[in-house]
Order: sequence, then structure tokens, then C-alpha cells
Amino acid sequence: MLYQIKSYLQFLWHSKNEHAVHSPFVFSLLTKCFYDKKLKPEYAVFRKYRKTLLANSNSIEVTDFGAGSKVFKSNTREIAKIAKTAGISSNRAELLFRITAYFQPETILEIGTSLGLATSALALGHKKAKITTVEGCPNTMALAKSQFQAFHFDNVNPIVAEFSNYLSDFQPSNFDFKLIYFDGNHSKKATLDYFEALLPTITNDTLWIFDDIHWSPEMEEAWQIIKNHPKVTVTIDTFQWGLVFFRREQPKEHFIIRV
Repeated sequence: MLYQIKSYLQFLWHSKNEHAVHSPFVFSLLTKCFYDKKLKPEYAVFRKYRKTLLANSNSIEVTDFGAGSKVFKSNTREIAKIAKTAGISSNRAELLFRITAYFQPETILEIGTSLGLATSALALGHKKAKITTVEGCPNTMALAKSQFQAFHFDNVNPIVAEFSNYLSDFQPSNFDFKLIYFDGNHSKKATLDYFEALLPTITNDTLWIFDDIHWSPEMEEAWQIIKNHPKVTVTIDTFQWGLVFFRREQPKEHFIIRV
């Protein structure tokens, strides 16, 4: 926790808003998407989705393949507490919705479904998108699937698989994910393994979003490596997320943005 506080203070020191951005592409993204304060009817649907989970006092046994939890000491976890502490916040879900609505990606991959809170934001952002979401824990995914059915998120294809196994069977030539949301194993090695495995799928319009880039020193190291990769042109650090673009026409630039 102390490390994250220090990282956040450094982020605040270096971060800018739209007035310090001279890239037309990024300026438009910030003004028309990030800083769009208009209420959307879809926000109410997400809040209802979240509310049903917060009201669920049942417990499930969670299989955790990632870097572990900084909150939970046991793998037996109350669903309401998972939604409250481990799920995406309402503000970030609304931003994820706006990003999805802004870019309108036809195909989306989510690495790490959990209870499906972020998945719901993706599904609401582009209702015609084909969304594949992968979760290693069968009990967590069973609950998420029941939520998807209850809220009629018929464009979501849930897959139970350990991420490394899913990607090992991956045939890049058969996939063209326009948006990938990485919220799975928060370790340096796993993050970079996912990055390298999915790199053959990128196009000029691809957007990748990495969650918790300042979660630990090694996640920050992974983020630096990703930023410096020759195929990466534009990155945006919002502290919680790292957005990665591969637009060949863009000069290589890195932005630290308050949202």
C-alpha cells in the first residue's frame, strides 16, 4: 500500500490534462471521451449489475492463478466483498464504457472476467461487439455467466481457462481483437507473456488496456518495457490503466493523464 501511495504521488506530479496535450488524436480522445461528463442511460444498467452483486452475501471458493490478493487472506470469499474490493469501480466502469463507445471495436478480448463488472461496461459500450472473456476460476465464471444471462449480454462469450493455456492454443491469424482488456495475472512475467503472445494480432486500430500498471514495482517494470516496444506508438498512463496504441502514423509519445 505504501508503494502505491508513493507511485500515485509521483503520478500526480507528472500528470497533465487535455490543455497540455498537442496530439490531435489524444486531445480528441480526452475531450470527447475521457472528460465526457454527460450521464448515459447505460450507467444505470451497470449500477444495477453492481448492486445485485453487492447484495449477494453468498461465498464462493476462488481459484487464484494470479499474483494473489492484497485484500483477501482466504480463497473462500463473499461475493459482495469481491464486488466491492476487487471489482472495477463505478467511475472506471463508466470510463471503460465511454472508451468502448468511442472506438466501437467489433471484437473484444478480456483477460480476467472475475464477476463480470468490467465485462458489463464493455458489453454496454458496444452492443454489437463480439466479446470473448476468459476467467481461470470456474466458480467465479459461473456467477458471471448467470449475471450475463440475467442482463441479456448475449454478445459475451465466456470461456473458463487458465490464461496461459488459452493463449498457448491461440492461432493469431484467426483473431483480430480491436480491443483487449488485460485484468488477469498482475505479475511482470505473465503480463509480458500475454503481450508477446497477442502481439501478432495487432492492427493499426488496435487498443490494449492494461489494468493496475502501478500495482507493484514489477508491474511498473512491465509497463516500461511495453512502452518502449518498437511496435507501440502512443501510450496513456491514467495511473490505474495503461492504454496502448499501435497507430503507425502517430509519432511515439507517452502521456500521463489525470482522469
